[in-house]
Amino acid sequence: MRATLRDVTLSYDQSTTVLKNFTCTIPSGELVALLGPSGSGKSTILNLLAGLLTPSAGQILFDQTDVTRQDSRHRNIGMVFQDYALYPHLTVHDNIAFPLKMAHVKRAARQQRIAELANLVQLSDQLAKFPRELSGGQQQRVALARALAKHPQLLLLDEPLSSLDTTLREELLTVIHDVQRATGVTTLFVTHNQEDALQIADHIMLLANGRLQQVGTGHDLYVHPQNLTVARFIGRPQLNLWPVATLPARLRASLPANALAQAATLGIRSEAIRLADTPAAAHFTATVTQQRQLGRDTLTHLRTTTDLVSTAISPTNQAALPLSIDLHGCQLFSAIGDCLWTWGGGGRTP
Repeated sequence: MRATLRDVTLSYDQSTTVLKNFTCTIPSGELVALLGPSGSGKSTILNLLAGLLTPSAGQILFDQTDVTRQDSRHRNIGMVFQDYALYPHLTVHDNIAFPLKMAHVKRAARQQRIAELANLVQLSDQLAKFPRELSGGQQQRVALARALAKHPQLLLLDEPLSSLDTTLREELLTVIHDVQRATGVTTLFVTHNQEDALQIADHIMLLANGRLQQVGTGHDLYVHPQNLTVARFIGRPQLNLWPVATLPARLRASLPANALAQAATLGIRSEAIRLADTPAAAHFTATVTQQRQLGRDTLTHLRTTTDLVSTAISPTNQAALPLSIDLHGCQLFSAIGDCLWTWGGGGRTP
């Protein structure tokens, strides 16, 4: 099932508009991540799709059916929350069974469905346990199975990994991905964590300031950002920003002249900053201010004559380093943040 918000406006009062003329589509059968910082409107969109909020204007469509004013109980959706929301007095079996009982599904069919779902989320041996006896990841698997019990048309996951440690996050990401592939249910995965979104989503919708900034694959958003907001949000370490006015002459000369003439800022990915083969080949020099070991990677902070930049190189000395910029890692932005040029061929034509 395809879910669409069409020209949706949501206002809590005359002075507070959360969304204005907002449009987006979750394609049928896809796992789509709604990604953005806290307060960007992610949960608002999820609640609109769930029927927990009603828009001030616009339409919400499930395929061609207008469900804008339809009660949440009649939308055939499944929801998984950040805090599990399991019934503590019920076993895993009975938590999964609960929506089936409410729908008056016959016992034999109910038992078959519970067995299917427990196997799908890898909890077949935990059915007799209570939530307090499970890890956080296992509890969230129960919540996922319960959300899928009634064969929903749309599965809504509201920050389902936020309460989990790194190891459990990785495990549950795999479970969510595999379950979505096995069931084919249209899924919206709401998160502020770009690594989670990049790892499992078919497409990412990047939301900021109540506006849909860009929709695409993780590669699209990284290589072809439509604006500076997208470019800064996607990728770790964060994009280095260098005012065009202070760029070294040698670096300016290597950039496309037409785009450079309209640009205010050069974005440089950390992996694009490299030690030059020779001082004569350097675009600029810099000194090391700090180095951090991030697992197998090293993050090095450098000071140029005018700015601070971060890179993935790990020099052994702190002296002035001859550095070059690989253009396959650079983007030019206008004063209002539009991407004018990127090494991947994106941006506007100057």
